[in-house]
Amino acid sequence: MATATGDDQPKLKLYSYWRSSCSFRVRIALNLKGLHYDYEAVNLVKGEQRNPEFVKLNPIGYVPVLVDGDIVLSDSFAILLYLDEKYPQHPLLPTDLKRKAINLQVANIVSASIQPLQNLSYIKEKFGPEEITPWVKYHLGNGFAALEGLLKNYAGRYATGDEVFLADLFLAPQIHSFVTRFNFDLSQYPILSRLNEAYSLLPAFQNAMPEKQPDYPSSSTS
Repeated sequence: MATATGDDQPKLKLYSYWRSSCSFRVRIALNLKGLHYDYEAVNLVKGEQRNPEFVKLNPIGYVPVLVDGDIVLSDSFAILLYLDEKYPQHPLLPTDLKRKAINLQVANIVSASIQPLQNLSYIKEKFGPEEITPWVKYHLGNGFAALEGLLKNYAGRYATGDEVFLADLFLAPQIHSFVTRFNFDLSQYPILSRLNEAYSLLPAFQNAMPEKQPDYPSSSTS
């Protein structure tokens, strides 16, 4: 996270929560593009996303929200595509049509078919404490198996070749969540495991990590 300074810098503000994987992927994009921004923490555990001031920014009450001048955007997918159009440095999508489509496919698998199934606020309404981890591991494991099969024909140093693109921004937070929150063993997914190691070497990814955020609790119980 960085604070905008100087007239030549974009005046961006990111409403974020340290643990949010949606916010995580936007933080990576901002870092990759070298964009300075103010970090505005929204504590989801305390219900700050339901405050009237925040609901004015995003009526559905989710993070992240990006403010760029008079433009207010929510939903990480929309934010990422907007950033890529307005700030073209370090493009998030390749020019090759096939690889561009694969990046969008991976992003959609993560955001629509994996991430919602680990949403604890939803799962806790449906299952008891002892059922949550098996549910998450089963469904996220299926999603990871699908990604492993999809990427075997495209992965290089990163998900779709030797450059970081949109797919990587969706994969890194999802893998991190799987490993740190649910103690998931990546060894059965060699491509994803290798990608996770590659992401650990990239400052743009590491500086976006949940534990590097200003609202990260000293004792992670939130």
